[in-house]
Amino acid sequence: MTSTQAVRFAAVGLDHAHIFGQIAGLIAAGAEFAGMATDDQDAAIAARVRERYPDVPVAESPDELLGRDGIDLIVTAAVPDRRGQIAVTALLAGKDVVTDKPGCVSLEQLEEIEKAVDQSGRFWSVTFSERFEVPSAIKAGELVREGKIGTVVQTIGIGPHRIGDRGHLGGGAGRPDWFYDKSRYGGILTDIASHQIDQFLWFTGARTAEVVASTVGNFANPDEPGLQDFGEILLRSENAQGYIRVDWYTPAGLPTWGDGRLMILGTDGYIELRKYIDIAGRDGGDHLFLVNQEGTQYVDCSKVQTTYYADLIRDVQERTTSAAPQEHTFETMRLALKAQQQATLRGAAK
Repeated sequence: MTSTQAVRFAAVGLDHAHIFGQIAGLIAAGAEFAGMATDDQDAAIAARVRERYPDVPVAESPDELLGRDGIDLIVTAAVPDRRGQIAVTALLAGKDVVTDKPGCVSLEQLEEIEKAVDQSGRFWSVTFSERFEVPSAIKAGELVREGKIGTVVQTIGIGPHRIGDRGHLGGGAGRPDWFYDKSRYGGILTDIASHQIDQFLWFTGARTAEVVASTVGNFANPDEPGLQDFGEILLRSENAQGYIRVDWYTPAGLPTWGDGRLMILGTDGYIELRKYIDIAGRDGGDHLFLVNQEGTQYVDCSKVQTTYYADLIRDVQERTTSAAPQEHTFETMRLALKAQQQATLRGAAK
C-alpha cells in the first residue's frame, strides 16, 4: 500500500481491557476501525467495546476477519494462550499484527510466530505499553540517548499491580476465570515482566541477554494456586545487568493500580521514573528524576508525546519496523518465556 492510503484494522480477541488503548491509539493515529470479532461474545470487555464503537461491524468469528480482504492490520487482546495462533493465522493471511502482551505463552508458539513473520514478510508487534504508552519512559530514552547519564550499566524495573477479585475489580471490570489459570495467561513473568525485559534491552542497548535466575511465587493467594502473585528475574547482557520484580500486591489505599518504577543507572548518573504516581508527592503521573555530574533535576513528562501507534501506521505503509525492531520483540518474549520456564517455585505457586 502507499503512504497516502488509510490503514484499515480489525480487533480480534476482546478479552483484556488493554484493547481499549490499542484501538484508541490506532484511531488517533489515523487508522480506520473496520471490524471486530472475539471468541467469547458475552465477555464483559467485548460488550464494552461494542458499546463504545457501535458503528463498527461485528463478525461472527475471529477466523472470518483474519482472512478477510481489505484489512491491513490485526490487533488483539485475546486470552493470552490464543494470541499466538491468532497472530500466525493473520500473518499468513498477509496482515501485520499488533498484540497485547504477552504475545504468546510458550517458546513453541514464539517459534511458529517467527516462522510466520519470515514467510509472510509482515511484522508482529507486542504492545509493551509500560514503555510505548508512558511519556516519562519516552523522555528517559531521549536523555539516555543524549548521554546524560553516561553508559547504562543496570536497570531496576518494578511492576506492581492490583489484583481485585473475581468479577469485582475497581473500574467496573472483574478478573475472569482465565486470569487464575497459568496455562492460559502464561505465568507472571511471561505476562507482566515482559514489560521490564523490554525496558532492560531498550535502555541498555542490548540485542540479547541471559536469564541468570528467576523466581515465581504465590504468597498471598493460596486458595488460587494457578495464580502467581510474585515474580523476579536477574538478567545479564554483555555490558549490563537488570533486576525485575513484579507482583499483584498493590494495596487498596494506593489511588492507582500500581506504583510502577524504573531506575536506570549509568556511569555518569542515574534516572528514576515514577510512572503512575509520586506517593505523598506531586500530583499525577510521569515524574522523572535525573541526577548527573551537573546536579539534580525534576522533569514533568506529562506533556511528552508518545509515537508508538503513529509509528505502527507508518510501518504498515512503508514496510518498516520503526515502532519496535522485530528482533527486539522476539528477544523480549524469548527471555520472558525462558525466565518463566526455568523459574524456581515458592509458596503455593505451581
